[in-house]
Amino acid sequence: MVPLAGCGGEGTSTRCSLSACTVTFERGVDANISIFGAELRLVGAGDNQATVEVAGQQVQLQVDQAAQVGGFEVRLTQLTDQQAVVQVTQGGGGEGG
Repeated sequence: MVPLAGCGGEGTSTRCSLSACTVTFERGVDANISIFGAELRLVGAGDNQATVEVAGQQVQLQVDQAAQVGGFEVRLTQLTDQQAVVQVTQGGGGEGG
């Protein structure tokens, strides 16, 4: 019996706060997830970079590299042979705090 996931889907696991989500994608699995009203998908991953799609826009990231995509800051925090970990923050940068 497979338990129902609250905010993850097959091939993903998710940890969220009010303004950020960390999504772990299993490599080799065609998986996507909806966070903050936008779809996040791992398009592909190589040895040291991954291509991520956020709200229909694709970006290539290396580990610890961040980019602004569709009103979000997207950062590749970990890339292994088995998984890619992506952190998405609403509003992305700009706000000091």
